[in-house]
Amino acid sequence: MGAEQPETIAAIVVAHRAGRLSPAQTVARAYQRIRDHNDPAVFITLRDEKDAIAEAERLATKGAAGLPLYGVPVAVKDNIDALGFPTTAACPAFSYTPAHDSTAVERLRAAGAIIIGKTNLDQFATGLVGVRSPYGIPKNSIREDLIPGGSSSGSAVAVGAGLVPLSLGTDTAGSGRVPAMLNNIVGLKPSLGMISTAGLVPACRTLDCISVFALTVDDAALALSVMAGPDQADPFSRDRPLGAITPMPPNLRLGVPRKGQLIFFGDKKAEAAYGDALKRWTALGATLVEYDLEPFYETARLLYEGPWVAERYLVIKDLLASAPDTIHPVTREITAAGARLTAAETFSALYRLQGLRKIAEHTFANIDALVLPTAPTAYTTAQVLANPIELNSRLGTYTNFVNLLDLCGLAVPASMRSDGIPFGITLLAPAGRDALLASIGRVFHADTKLTVGAKGVAQAPLAPLPASSGDEIPIAVVGAHLTGMALNGELTELNARLIETTRTAADYKLYALQTTPPKPGMLRVEAGAGAAIELEIWSLSPSAFGKFVNAIPAPMAIGTIRLADGRSVKGFLVEPEALGEARDITAYGGWRAYINEAAKR
Repeated sequence: MGAEQPETIAAIVVAHRAGRLSPAQTVARAYQRIRDHNDPAVFITLRDEKDAIAEAERLATKGAAGLPLYGVPVAVKDNIDALGFPTTAACPAFSYTPAHDSTAVERLRAAGAIIIGKTNLDQFATGLVGVRSPYGIPKNSIREDLIPGGSSSGSAVAVGAGLVPLSLGTDTAGSGRVPAMLNNIVGLKPSLGMISTAGLVPACRTLDCISVFALTVDDAALALSVMAGPDQADPFSRDRPLGAITPMPPNLRLGVPRKGQLIFFGDKKAEAAYGDALKRWTALGATLVEYDLEPFYETARLLYEGPWVAERYLVIKDLLASAPDTIHPVTREITAAGARLTAAETFSALYRLQGLRKIAEHTFANIDALVLPTAPTAYTTAQVLANPIELNSRLGTYTNFVNLLDLCGLAVPASMRSDGIPFGITLLAPAGRDALLASIGRVFHADTKLTVGAKGVAQAPLAPLPASSGDEIPIAVVGAHLTGMALNGELTELNARLIETTRTAADYKLYALQTTPPKPGMLRVEAGAGAAIELEIWSLSPSAFGKFVNAIPAPMAIGTIRLADGRSVKGFLVEPEALGEARDITAYGGWRAYINEAAKR
């Protein structure tokens, strides 16, 4: 494949920036591969090719500056809104036309991605198998007789088959991890609230998250960094700063279940593959620490045996009442049970869950992350169609408890079994440790020497991490220099590194200035008299910091900004005399939220 056929996001963007390949050529190649793959069940809606190529050509005229996903074709699970496409959730009777992008898709586009289609799924994202859709069953990209995995079936197959290098899935109970294993790709399930779910058709609203499929951990982490960040449009959004990827920690402690606690449903090959994965971790320098898995199993049982099924019922109760035959029979059977749950049962389960969360917290007190099989075994499509609910339930053995316990997860390929079935592991850690999982998962995946996806493409050597010399200087940006914004290229051209997304203390007001390009000005006010304003912290070498600051025009100034957690950092402030005709936009909580709202008007 080599340089002429770059497969990963990293390689594609490098080729685009170097002029070896144009975004239009990459998009055209994606469509050719979709035709060659010839599986109409992967996409529910495919964008017109000429339209996508025209967008790629327009993008090329603007250049790559500040666009981390410059010209990258992306597929989106069809329960996530994308402007120009109907949203079906794999139920034609439910279909609607969104008025604007979901926040996640909007941020991908702002980073240079080109959305080419909406992918198939288990209807209403209920299932881990990928066979519950009126739009057909996508063929597994590795072995056609296997299920593709669900609910994000089309998205996982699209990446595994090499149709696109990046796709969005969702993950409520494992839908971003199980299909990743079954297609030999990476599945990143971020901390809850890290990626906005505004514009997502809910499955369980309190547990849903948008997930990422990619060929490598670095690609998945890049996509996460583009989409991460608070969003006022999503009441479940949380301020989850995304740390930088680091070298493998020297004293890594990984949790493994006590002897006899793992379940493989008689699949000896999967059991052996998990044992081999643990040996690989030990060889990489990790210390394996036993813990009790039983409380995690108990949590998993709450998901479908407890009141969270009522959340699924709420999404489709009107359709169940008016046109039940339009819902897949298995989905209907599972979801209808949610109507019978009582408030007393709900509170009883919530009390038990809180107790289980305390146990999980204690488990992680001396463990950095857990390492588990992504799924205990794999099934063929014929097997699942013959026994749809039980086999689906088995696939969630190691995934169903994750969001209930507020953990982040990263599914990575571990080996290819002798029977041609891929095996994968999942790393799990408390919310907020997403960067740690990426830092260790990338090393493990590279060490396997596995090819990526289904096309036999070799992994490139791990990219060196950006040098983080102790003399680098952090700087906070609040407006046009944010990721994906008009002036972000001024930072990236100086090799600045994004360190985290966070907020100020509630001591600031934000104003929209009358400038070209549009910029905000942040003003320090009396402590507690303002609001917490979203910002990004970037890191620059001393010489780059000097160049950057020297080029800042009035009325901007660099001052000391106090963060919500009490830290202080240098960053952008505005001179008060410039605010005469400026509009107070403090209520939006940040420049990105203001710009997003203005675009909708």
